[in-house]
Amino acid sequence: MAKKSKKQQSGGTPATVALTAAGVTYTIHAYDHDPSHPSYGEEAAEATGVSPDRVFKTLVADVDGTLTVAVVPVAGQLDLKALAAAVGGKRAAMADPALAERTTGYVRGGISPLGQRKKLPTVLDASAAAHATICVSAGRRGLEVELAPEDLQKLTEAVLAPIGR
Repeated sequence: MAKKSKKQQSGGTPATVALTAAGVTYTIHAYDHDPSHPSYGEEAAEATGVSPDRVFKTLVADVDGTLTVAVVPVAGQLDLKALAAAVGGKRAAMADPALAERTTGYVRGGISPLGQRKKLPTVLDASAAAHATICVSAGRRGLEVELAPEDLQKLTEAVLAPIGR
């Protein structure tokens, strides 16, 4: 069963609301976000004590004119060519951050692959399958959600592909 703080019990983020509505088991990891930290993902791994290969960042890219979500370990980088190939595209580039924020409904550094304002094609790095659970943003800076990668894949209808390097 999900562990919920008082904030989640009173509504939570769109990501935690989506998880609860789907009946998915998850754990919340909250921490005090440091605005001076150079990397949101690395900060999440350090603050939660979860290995960086199990903490995944959510990136929004433009693949042939279609915004696409890429979920990759914070320990590595997104391979844009592999992302494009995973969705049958030819060319990928990182999306404009303001457009990513408007489209997903989340702020940069807090974009979750779950509960987005507009459902976008999603690709989850294949390395996620090697873990019983992974962490992704729960929809705001300083809040991570830990869940089974299969649940994340199912809820986001993600393609599983080797898109990290």
